[in-house]
Amino acid sequence: MIVQQIFTSGIAHSSYLLGGNSACAVVDPGRDIDIYMDAAAQMGWKITHVLETHLHADFISGHMELLKRTGASIVVPRSGNCNFDAIEVSEGDSFEIEDMTIEVLETPGHTPEHLSYVVTDGSRGELPVCVFCGDTLFVGDVGRPDLFPGKANELASKLYDSLHGKLLELPDFCEVYPAHGAGSLCGRAMAAKRSTTIGYERLYNYALNIGDRESFIRSLTENMPAAPDHFSRCSEVNRVGPELIEALPPLKAIPQDEFMRLLDDPEHIVLDVRCYEAFGGRHIPGAYSIDLNSNFATFAGWLLPPDKNVLLVTDTPENASRAVIWLHRIGLDRIVGFLEGGMHAWAMSGLPTEHLCQVSSLELDNMVRDNEDFVLVDVRAVSEFNGGHIQNAINIPVHELRYSYKELDPDAKTVVICGSGQRSSMGASILQQKGFSDVHNVSGGMTGYNAAGFGPDCPLCALPWLSSGKERKDD
Repeated sequence: MIVQQIFTSGIAHSSYLLGGNSACAVVDPGRDIDIYMDAAAQMGWKITHVLETHLHADFISGHMELLKRTGASIVVPRSGNCNFDAIEVSEGDSFEIEDMTIEVLETPGHTPEHLSYVVTDGSRGELPVCVFCGDTLFVGDVGRPDLFPGKANELASKLYDSLHGKLLELPDFCEVYPAHGAGSLCGRAMAAKRSTTIGYERLYNYALNIGDRESFIRSLTENMPAAPDHFSRCSEVNRVGPELIEALPPLKAIPQDEFMRLLDDPEHIVLDVRCYEAFGGRHIPGAYSIDLNSNFATFAGWLLPPDKNVLLVTDTPENASRAVIWLHRIGLDRIVGFLEGGMHAWAMSGLPTEHLCQVSSLELDNMVRDNEDFVLVDVRAVSEFNGGHIQNAINIPVHELRYSYKELDPDAKTVVICGSGQRSSMGASILQQKGFSDVHNVSGGMTGYNAAGFGPDCPLCALPWLSSGKERKDD
């Protein structure tokens, strides 16, 4: 028996190949499946099964792609009520792949239909060797139960039972393979390690060591991080069965005149995936700024309206293709194409552009010390803001700015800051869309501000999965 982990860093997603001598299963696959096909081919395996632990909320699964390419049997939770041909399983069911026996546990809590797959390697022994537990148990954390409105307490209670009544009944040496690692918003405090054991988590996982059910429920239903918008969409797409990638229109380069005509149609939006410095220098009016090298998938799923057609602006055709892969991963499939020749060709054609002034750390500090008349909007998460911020800053997390911009004066000089300059560029682009006439982005964000000596270091910021930058305490 061999377990091969595939980790997709942008969404902190772990999927797996569980293989024997000639056959294998793919567990919780992502939508772009070539990596599984290549890995299986290298090992000489035929993909015979696709195992889904649950209806994933944060990404589009690759089960339909693998079915099309390999004819593999898809194994899903019976209570998920999936709309495609699959083997539906529930508590007590089992099946075999060569010498391996896979037993099904129902482990609801993160989602109502959640399963875990317990594997015994019959060629070596009779006790479970590993468990694929999806989003029930993570390294150092457990799945969040608050993704379903009005059901958080109920699901948290079920999660308590799934953990203490089922997973913790497995042997201490049983290896734990979760569907996510540090950086995912499917939990709150995942560790950076990507696998663990039941015994280690029993000793050191904070959630497993909460003494009673009620305290456990409170811990997982209070002060949880916000969930991106696409979390409420992807589960249903995965239940129905995602459209095959091959059925989507191919990516094309769009000439400037055609691109300009498409802008007149309100069904189209412009997504500029260049770095925030390039966006600041010159961009198409009304464009969203989401840097491809930022936490792109999360913020694209959070900020972009899913019912619009997407027009891309990139530096290169290769980056357009990269952006499309990431957008498909979160279920944004209505991608028309990318601007041929990029912003250089657009500007050379004399077409309208807009810019976003970039403010340095020194300039911002001078503005603060001189009591200049401006509004400083900090678009970091509440936890980051509470860890330290510039005096008089207003905290509006970037995803909330889509609606909370109404609380701000569109005629006031508005300076936007985050940890690095990326999220603040996203926020500034939204303000420009809403008619704000004097918007500025802080280049380098709080990280640069502190590095310049204008604020103390924040110890938490040394942990890259907790924060994207350093913060300044209140003056």
